Amino acid sequence: MKYKVLDLFCGCGGLSEGFRLAGFDIVGGIDFNQPAIDTYKYNFKDAIAICADLLEFSDEDIAHYYPDLHELDVIIGGPPCQGFSNANRYQSEDDDPRNKLFFEFVKFVDRAKPKVVLIENVRGIITNNKGYAKNRIYEIFEKRGYKVTHKILDASKYGVPQRRLRNFFVMSKTKHDFDFNQLIEKEEIVTVKEAIGELYSYDTEGEIITLKQNPSTEYKKYLRRKDNKVFNHDARYPAEFVQKRISFVPQGGNWREVPEELWPSKRNNRHSSAYKRLKEDDVSCTIDTGNNHSNYFHPLYNRIPTVREAARLQSFNDNFVFLGNRSEQYRQVGNAVPPLLAKAIAEEIKEILDEEK
Repeated sequence: MKYKVLDLFCGCGGLSEGFRLAGFDIVGGIDFNQPAIDTYKYNFKDAIAICADLLEFSDEDIAHYYPDLHELDVIIGGPPCQGFSNANRYQSEDDDPRNKLFFEFVKFVDRAKPKVVLIENVRGIITNNKGYAKNRIYEIFEKRGYKVTHKILDASKYGVPQRRLRNFFVMSKTKHDFDFNQLIEKEEIVTVKEAIGELYSYDTEGEIITLKQNPSTEYKKYLRRKDNKVFNHDARYPAEFVQKRISFVPQGGNWREVPEELWPSKRNNRHSSAYKRLKEDDVSCTIDTGNNHSNYFHPLYNRIPTVREAARLQSFNDNFVFLGNRSEQYRQVGNAVPPLLAKAIAEEIKEILDEEK
């Protein structure tokens, strides 16, 4: 029997995909962003995916859509936690709308009483305001009888070709405690070239392509669909002046390599990620959601990576198809938890659940 998982604030489903890869049964996902839910529905056809604001999702809605909530083993998600602050503008943490959303997440936990809860969030939550948010999360779940632990993880250590640091809380009511130190780290990194190099010769706009060559590494085998088709690979080039600027930037370089006369004004305070070109023999910088990912560029071409290239750098395999317009697809990819990082956590959660039997 597969363990059942519900994903709240699910986005397009990066966490869910990791748990599916680890052998879990994805019951459903809820998010307020319609394009992300459209993508979720397309990729998790057996799950009950709902576009909804949890503040307006009543007890009756929960009973209607998820009548078997008590059968859940795990609840996962990325609820907003920034409202837990001892220095914000609200008189009480209950007044902050972000906290209201967090407690909607907790409401599902209270109703389902899962054995394990997983929360993903930015790494700054651990240190901001002297760790106030972290301490409140510990208090909230320890009060409910959960053992709580957390750790900031770097996705590149778990087979993701990207340096991405995120914090994870795991709350468990199991005989054996969840231990982040048991997660299996990879001995070698997966590089940018290994992730997207086989797409280099398909620098096309708006076509569904079919890869001809056989995958040569384990990561490439993982990425491939059975039919070798590649969706969401729409190569588009920026304005000529942007192409000219980036043409001066070597792999691993950034805006500092661009001749001064190509900028409209002289500035020395641009961020190091501006006009950064990916380096083939290293992992990618963090895939973000800003301005269609235009802060980083392809290692060879004078353009940003396609949605599919960005997805591969996030460790989404080619079976996972993104819906919505181009900007919405980029936003979904950038907001997602890398599936292979989620898989590493899910496999350890599965271990402690198996010990219950």
